[in-house]
Amino acid sequence: MSDLPGLDLAAFHRWYDAQRPGDLGPDLTGQLIAGGKSNLTYRVSDGTTERIVRRPPLGHVQATAHDMGREYTAMSALAGTDVPVPQTYAHCADDAVLGSPFYVMEKVDGLAYRTADELTALGAETTAGLAGAMVDVLARLHAVDPQSVGLGEFGRPAGFLERQVRRWARQLEGSATRPLPDAQTLLTRLADSVPADDAARDATTSSIVHGDYRLDNLLSVAGDVGTAAGPVKAVVDWEMATIGDPLTDVALLLVYDKLGTLVGGSAVADASSAPGYPDERAQLERYVTARGRDLPDLSFHLGLAYLKIAVILEGIHHRFVAGQTVGEGFDQIGLAVEPLLAAGLEATGATPATPATPATPATPATPATPATTKE
Repeated sequence: MSDLPGLDLAAFHRWYDAQRPGDLGPDLTGQLIAGGKSNLTYRVSDGTTERIVRRPPLGHVQATAHDMGREYTAMSALAGTDVPVPQTYAHCADDAVLGSPFYVMEKVDGLAYRTADELTALGAETTAGLAGAMVDVLARLHAVDPQSVGLGEFGRPAGFLERQVRRWARQLEGSATRPLPDAQTLLTRLADSVPADDAARDATTSSIVHGDYRLDNLLSVAGDVGTAAGPVKAVVDWEMATIGDPLTDVALLLVYDKLGTLVGGSAVADASSAPGYPDERAQLERYVTARGRDLPDLSFHLGLAYLKIAVILEGIHHRFVAGQTVGEGFDQIGLAVEPLLAAGLEATGATPATPATPATPATPATPATPATTKE
């Protein structure tokens, strides 16, 4: 066995064999299949059976971030519903095994489509079918009764939106690299316009919220577009899942689709620019049809979604300026922050102070030693 950073295969097998005896043989190989910005994901095999192991990034992480238990709980609860999720096998909360919590799930055959080039190769008709299925699956998730799958206590729905505004305000305080007047204006506007029903929301009037729903967080088989099986084989990356307002997922999906026009390079997915990919109106109409109910005005939710992504990107930009990112495309990330904030204000009916045009790329600092943090 050849260990990987963050995955001691012998220690893993000793623990896993005690949980599910004989599921994997002792002669294991492993491969890191995703890492850098998010959690680390490994493919582990004994030559016959393959499993996926998922753990937080190496090094220090915030206590509430990269929640393996939350991911495992959400997917385990949704098994047996019409929301496709990987089968889960075991969860380890003991840091002594691999240095952090982790969980084990099945390997799902499918691709996480991320770029316009990937979708263009499929053709416009297939792209439209794949994106339509993405919206349908989101509607099915929001139709699941949290109580019926044991997730009634998975979040605090009352005051969910108000807490989201406060949360992203705190995040911005710790990551801003420059004055962002539109951010403060947007925060004030959102705090003053939280929907009236937010405080009264409970588990019976809320939905399971994925928290990061987009095309590249789905594993799909494009060849199954138009078939009864459908192209989406699994929804993954549930670390931000909770119980709350489902419209936050809808708005975030729409805003993610706009990122490709705001950021150049390879750092941001641009799948929505592929021929056949449905526009905002078509996606909303599809969601309404699938859910069987009309949508209210989304101004607040869109403003919140723009704020959330802007704050996330400002945090990445902060690390880029400090010389703590590795890889290409990070010089473009900071350019999207001010346009996103301006778009958030426009979505809420306000006039931004900062023109919605990218600024000049920042020059990264030269660290005294080579940076080792991947983003």
